[in-house]
Amino acid sequence: MPPRTLFEVRFLPITGAVALMLLFLLAAIVWPAEKFLSMPLAVICLGVLLVGLHDLTQTKHAILRNYPVTAHLRFFLEQIRPEMRQYFFEGDKDGTPFPRDKRAIVYQRAKQALDKRPFGTQYNVYEEQYEWLHHSIAPKAAPRFEAMRVVIGNGPKSYSASLLNISAMSYGALSANAVRALNKGALKGGFFHDTGEGGVSPYHREFGGDLVWELGSGYFGARNATGGFDAGRFAENATDPQIKMVELKLSQGAKPGHGGVLPAAKVTAEISAIRGVPMGEDCVSPASHSAFSTPTGLLEFVAKMRDLSGGKPAGFKLCIGHRWEFMAICKAMLETGITPDFIVIDGKEGGTGAAPLEFMDHVGMPLRDGLSFAHNALVGVGLRDRIKIGASGKITSAFDMAKVLALGADWCNSARGFMFAVGCIQAQACHTGACPTGVTSQDPLRQRAVVVPDKAERVANFHKNTIHALGELVGAAGLAHPSELKPHHFLRRASSDRVISFAQQYEMLAPGQLLADPSSSPHFLEPWALSSAHSFARNA
Repeated sequence: MPPRTLFEVRFLPITGAVALMLLFLLAAIVWPAEKFLSMPLAVICLGVLLVGLHDLTQTKHAILRNYPVTAHLRFFLEQIRPEMRQYFFEGDKDGTPFPRDKRAIVYQRAKQALDKRPFGTQYNVYEEQYEWLHHSIAPKAAPRFEAMRVVIGNGPKSYSASLLNISAMSYGALSANAVRALNKGALKGGFFHDTGEGGVSPYHREFGGDLVWELGSGYFGARNATGGFDAGRFAENATDPQIKMVELKLSQGAKPGHGGVLPAAKVTAEISAIRGVPMGEDCVSPASHSAFSTPTGLLEFVAKMRDLSGGKPAGFKLCIGHRWEFMAICKAMLETGITPDFIVIDGKEGGTGAAPLEFMDHVGMPLRDGLSFAHNALVGVGLRDRIKIGASGKITSAFDMAKVLALGADWCNSARGFMFAVGCIQAQACHTGACPTGVTSQDPLRQRAVVVPDKAERVANFHKNTIHALGELVGAAGLAHPSELKPHHFLRRASSDRVISFAQQYEMLAPGQLLADPSSSPHFLEPWALSSAHSFARNA
């Protein structure tokens, strides 16, 4: 952690201006004849000091609050030529352009700026992988904002969720002010805020926005002295009215199959209380769960979570790995009669958490492949109508949402989109404690850059404007609601002379097809044959 002091290098323009101003004033006193030189220099230093003090106290730009004076160079370069603007707003650190419907469009929508541009698409529409949505010659009016929701669960504790929500990001990974801003924005916009596996912190509770409590393999917030699951502690927290759903995390897109360790030195008294872990010891999040070891055990545990929470919707999140393991869960649902209220499919391309490069780049199934597989597996066993599906993985625009809704998702979660809305500039310093905008830093001096009221407004704006854009896409396709989007509505260029629809790219099953005739689906037959309701192991 860098030193928490105003004498850090990033504050050098202010401290240097003060020192030089005093030096020049002293020179004017000692050498009165040189006042014509020293006094103007002192005035220049005073001007730099005043600019720096303004930067430290203004509330609109996080980067200026943490890098007073020097950050103006960034904004200057944005203006002098389009290439520079693209580098700073739409490029990665090496200058690689982001598609304009990614980071730049989040900033525009969060700030209520105009998100329209001239001169057509920036893409080469004849390159492979280019994708587009069919429009209708008879478009419809966009569906009402209030209508674009989905009901999850059954009974009095069912939850009406927005089609776009905040994906799992823990306090500790995010700063306290970032968590506050996200939750206040969720309250204002009427959508939910997933806590991440780090537990429910006071900063999640401060404004009262809807929460989904994610419970990982460390069972933080519901943990006994040996690191196992404590049903009593879980029930005590899960029955809080602010928590609307409970979610069991099996794996995450950033590092599927990999656990985590928070070193003892970073376990503060506050984190110790929130997570239910002792101070002075490493906080371990194991790679696998200790509360169950089989598909049937998993479903029984989800049912237990539902009962302990007072009947709130309960489900699980995973990044698809071995396909037979998900098939095993489907078989366990059929055998036990237990179904989760929801399943969240996380794509390996997603994830805002730090991870080993090999896991980040080469482990786990991409979102659309995993989503299509899980959706069709549930259709094939006749259970899809009982289970809602959420999707998360680099979803930052309405077009991203539309594509996964067409492939079977009922709603979407976004992490990086909402991080951008609270000020993240993707400096990729999340794991260092030196986040330039304070979004992921626990340093109080850095996280003061996240001004909660301002950033909460941007969070709500990003949500509102993205849902509005989704409605316009749906209307343009001649549809009345996002739930009507289907794989045949989207096309992609498979090669220079071949265009296919998502329906051709991904195999679609008919309801009950796996039960009636598994051999009719070559793509699903092998994992179905290798799966067992009583084991995650490959059933050779």
